Amino acid sequence: MRLPVVALTLAASLFGQQPPNTLTKEEKQVGWMLLFDGKSMKGWTKAGADAWGIEDGCLKSLANPKVRADLLSTATFGDFVMTFEWKVAPGSNSGVKYKIQDAVLIDAAQLPNPKMPFEQQVAYELEHHSARLDKVKAGSGAQIYPVAFEYQVIDNQRHPDALHSPLSRAASLYRMAAATKDATKPVGEFNQAKIVVRGKHVEHWLNGVKVVDTDLDTAEVRKHIEERWAAGHPVREMLEKMPKQITPVALQHHNDVAWFRNIKIRRLAPPN
Repeated sequence: MRLPVVALTLAASLFGQQPPNTLTKEEKQVGWMLLFDGKSMKGWTKAGADAWGIEDGCLKSLANPKVRADLLSTATFGDFVMTFEWKVAPGSNSGVKYKIQDAVLIDAAQLPNPKMPFEQQVAYELEHHSARLDKVKAGSGAQIYPVAFEYQVIDNQRHPDALHSPLSRAASLYRMAAATKDATKPVGEFNQAKIVVRGKHVEHWLNGVKVVDTDLDTAEVRKHIEERWAAGHPVREMLEKMPKQITPVALQHHNDVAWFRNIKIRRLAPPN
């Protein structure tokens, strides 16, 4: 039986637990912000109505929208610590993006060569910005692609990306630094996640375990960036130089079903 959010909130208060999507007095005093109130899209940029919804106190990505669009925060952040809970449907994939450098609409049907590799599609649109939302047709697979670093959210046991490479498993710095441990809970249960960003140093936590602890300019991270993005590619240059240091954070839409709640963030003083 699925209980309504009001009933869950009441039950949590009766048993001394903090209701979801709320801040304690102590959290407010030290500067935590609530990015999702459990009932509205307040604090997030508008995405397609068929891309995101709200269900049981969660932001939910909806499968097969006309345009895959990540949900970006209206607030921007430099150094921060962010906590959130996530779960995915069986076989699903999503993520949380940060240090967002740019975003472009990718629609293969509007390109001169619809069969060009994805990385070339991104380069073309970053240069030309020719794709238009009003020309997107249903079923085209169009997406708005943010250039960013990503905390991977995925079903480790079923999704082919996670099965193919450790760099694509849950809580990894996607395709750049693998999570050191699979600390995921069974699919269908919420996972507790944390991202810490201080300058170029990042940490990814999953269910209380630190699984990524790296700088974004290490030889290993740069090697993986260069493996995907060719020399001179604008994405490679943006990820290596990171000209934008204060940016939104984003919940990724990967054409699968995922749920997010208890999304909290606190700005940190920059390192000395």
